[in-house]
Amino acid sequence: MSSTRIPVMIPRLGEEEAQAAADAVRSGWVAQGPRVARFEQEFAALVGAGHGVAVSSCTTALHLALVVLEIGPGDEVIVPSFSFIATANAVRYVGATPVFADVDVRTGNLTVATIDAVRTARTRAVIAVHQGGVPFDVAALRNATGRWGLPLIEDAACAAGSTAYGRPVGAGATISAWSFHPRKLLTTGEGGMVTVDDPEWAARLRRLREHGMNVSAADRHASSQPVIEAYLETAFNYRMTDIQAAIGLVQLGRLADLVAHRRALAARYHELLADLKGLAPVRDPEYGETNFQSFWLLIDPEYGTGRDEVLAELAAAGVSARRGIMAAHLEPAYADVSPAPLPVTERLTRDSLILPLHHALTEDDQDHIVAVLRKLAAR
Repeated sequence: MSSTRIPVMIPRLGEEEAQAAADAVRSGWVAQGPRVARFEQEFAALVGAGHGVAVSSCTTALHLALVVLEIGPGDEVIVPSFSFIATANAVRYVGATPVFADVDVRTGNLTVATIDAVRTARTRAVIAVHQGGVPFDVAALRNATGRWGLPLIEDAACAAGSTAYGRPVGAGATISAWSFHPRKLLTTGEGGMVTVDDPEWAARLRRLREHGMNVSAADRHASSQPVIEAYLETAFNYRMTDIQAAIGLVQLGRLADLVAHRRALAARYHELLADLKGLAPVRDPEYGETNFQSFWLLIDPEYGTGRDEVLAELAAAGVSARRGIMAAHLEPAYADVSPAPLPVTERLTRDSLILPLHHALTEDDQDHIVAVLRKLAAR
């Protein structure tokens, strides 16, 4: 058994991020403050949204999105099971019921047809995920949910730098939630963002993340006069720190280069894997471009080796691959849910895996990874 030498993911962090964090510490302002405000503005501009509201994670971003939309007990929210469990969990946080819909086998995303198949009179919203950075068909889903009178929350956790119909993912969205976890291209360690165009929603989101206060702690401290704040509703502590935002501002400047590099590496994977039957790698949809936050393979029976054995062989060869994206409805936390049939979801989560893809991956690494896959195909 070989020790792992090719990790599945490495965050792109360097001296600039370290210096920015140190500068924030030396400034004396380490909680939510001016760097958070600047990060919000620059990130919103990057994704084509009117307002950004920084929060502690994408999970809390999804939670606040549902609160702003006044989703609660008795309501149903359609979500993909084929997603990290936080997507469904956020629905339960507000007392609503997650209803699982199936996904497209090529993109791993919800479609108009899969949403419509589980839509009921109790459906109050849809959360669609740009899964692994692959954009869903924003034109189709936005038009359909608009016809149905349902708000569409876009879970863009993995999608910073992806595009749909020539625009950044997030542009034109009613409300989007973003992640800056280290597995994402743009990281602040932990952290997230809600982006919206509606200024009233943005104002309420800022209150909700900070205990419901009518004036932020940063504004109180900046005032030359005493400020007596009021707490307008029961809310949360979902703030981002200025240390995190300082790192995020540096990361914003790297994003375009990171996406371009990952897309080049993905293209090389496609070339190397082109003649291997039974392996279907993730690709751009016809309407957009993915940032390749994850590079997954769907393994068909004709390949001849099952997913778990492939993972074991890669690990033995020093390659840290991962199982494909989870299916929330198969987890113990959702054992009480009886969803409609989800055949594509179950196939994808059973038969897919994620290969290493990051800024430090070399061509030699890729050659080694593909050599293992080629050896297994020859059995």
